[in-house]
Amino acid sequence: MFFWKREGGGRLIWIAYLGVIAIALVMLSVSWFTVDAGERGVLLTWGKASMDPVLPGLHIKVPGVQTVQIFDVRTMKYEADASAASRDLQTVRAKIAVNYHLNPQAVPQIYVELGPAYAERVIQPTVQEVIKASTAKFSAEQLVTNRTQVKDIIQQALVDRLSPYNIMVESIAITDFEFSQSFNEAIEAKVTATQQKQKADLDLQRVEVEARMKVEQAKAEAEALQLQKMVVTPELVELRKIEMQAKAIDRWDGHLPQVTGGAMPFLDLGGSVRTSS
Repeated sequence: MFFWKREGGGRLIWIAYLGVIAIALVMLSVSWFTVDAGERGVLLTWGKASMDPVLPGLHIKVPGVQTVQIFDVRTMKYEADASAASRDLQTVRAKIAVNYHLNPQAVPQIYVELGPAYAERVIQPTVQEVIKASTAKFSAEQLVTNRTQVKDIIQQALVDRLSPYNIMVESIAITDFEFSQSFNEAIEAKVTATQQKQKADLDLQRVEVEARMKVEQAKAEAEALQLQKMVVTPELVELRKIEMQAKAIDRWDGHLPQVTGGAMPFLDLGGSVRTSS
């Protein structure tokens, strides 16, 4: 009887040992945690955050006492639709994408001040406010023609507004500016009118150039004719007659023309034809 009790007591002790070992293993397994590359951790002890960020690697915590909050510090994108008004009170709808990253060293401060939902708390309202303030500086037409300038103004405003929260804006992209249908039609009509005016101006310039060319050509011809008149002399006229007679002799085939009436024509080198009876 005593042996049985002793054997039963040893079995209970072993069961207790195994239970303690199992609990220890479980506690040990939940004590280890890792922080991946591109991340930072915030170690919380009884809910209080340590202000030293947890770097990438393998770490240990006290189960039931400490927890870890992980933040991504790589480049992330925030996209939003915004509605605003231009300086001339045209309704503007814009789609904007903001590329940003968290300051890795300030992750504990971000957690304390903003919490994990920092995008909804800070980025979203800031983007809406900046777009409204920026578009109000331009007319609707300028928002279209000065798109690069508008983008630069919005980006700089976001940098200035978000950097105090340790949210570092890298770049933004405005994917679209949308206006009312009536405004789009008015812009299209204006563009068409501008193009037609430019074409008319080009046609007028072409006509003016052609007219000037004709005037210059007429002047040149008149000047050439005047020069020709100035150089014509009696000697030149006589020389032209002799040249024409020489060409006529060169073309003669040696046969006299057939003349009815008995008179034979003779060629006068002086420029006339006479007959002999």
